[in-house]
Amino acid sequence: MCGVCGCGSETIGEAHGHDHGHSHHGHSHSHPHDHDHDHDHDHDHDHGHDHDHDHGHPHDHDHDHHHEHAARGDIHYGQGPAGSHVPGLSQARMVKIEQDILGYNNGYAAENRAMFEENGILALNLVSSPGSGKTTLLCRTIADLKDRHSIAVIEGDQQTSNDADRIRATGAKALQVNTGKGCHLDAHMVGHATEKLEPAEDSLLFIENVGNLVCPAAFDLGEAAKVVILSVTEGEDKPVKYPDMFAAAEVMILNKIDLLPYLSFDVEQCVAYARRVNPGIGVLKVSATSGEGLEDWYRWIGDRRQSLLAGRVARLESKLAALRARMDRA
Repeated sequence: MCGVCGCGSETIGEAHGHDHGHSHHGHSHSHPHDHDHDHDHDHDHDHGHDHDHDHGHPHDHDHDHHHEHAARGDIHYGQGPAGSHVPGLSQARMVKIEQDILGYNNGYAAENRAMFEENGILALNLVSSPGSGKTTLLCRTIADLKDRHSIAVIEGDQQTSNDADRIRATGAKALQVNTGKGCHLDAHMVGHATEKLEPAEDSLLFIENVGNLVCPAAFDLGEAAKVVILSVTEGEDKPVKYPDMFAAAEVMILNKIDLLPYLSFDVEQCVAYARRVNPGIGVLKVSATSGEGLEDWYRWIGDRRQSLLAGRVARLESKLAALRARMDRA
């Protein structure tokens, strides 16, 4: 279980004898980043093969999870028993475990973010309840934007590769990550999936998280932004029922607005609830079926991408200025 929500099967066991130096991998692989450091982790991947990933940022990870790689390279995490109660585990100990887990995750997230920014990859973390229309919206988005941008997708679900198969049918590269009993993706899963997926420089990377409005809010994946998708077939009070998710999101997409004539969903009240939780949240109203509002969504993606690229240029100019200063002093 993850210690935050009780999902999964490995973390509490690690937490009791918690070794964050991790040295458990059935194989080793190195994926250089731009910052030198070594991590020894242990997971148990059933691939039994050595491989190197060069992302231009050197550090070695010897990990060992419980992954099995299917024919398409999809990643499957263990399915151990889930539960929220561990006998003899005090509340104080649970709080410490949660802090450790989130701290450990945030370290991986920082590495992911640095790699995404260095390579000009706009990574968006799509979060929602099950049935909000995330995958349908994503398929429509890919179909409309694939001639403008290189697009790749990390698809998170507890089981099956159904959604990844739908994404692949659009022509985009997709990698399925099955979390077993886990109810969210974490930064290490995303980093490992990104290595396998190898998104192009200056591309879009959509991370479709497991359908859940609770735990994904707590786990930074290294994304540029969380995008929360809320269908108008759900209650307009979702933002106040699940405030952490809406507080963490940069934008809320109200999806399936073509159904509004047949529902009693109060759009203005929903937006007011979202802005009560997060005054700065953007709101987009779309229908993946009719296409209404999609240009606003695509414009938001374009603006976010330009912001990322501008930051990349600024960092390069800063490095160049520092280099010139050193040369002048020499």
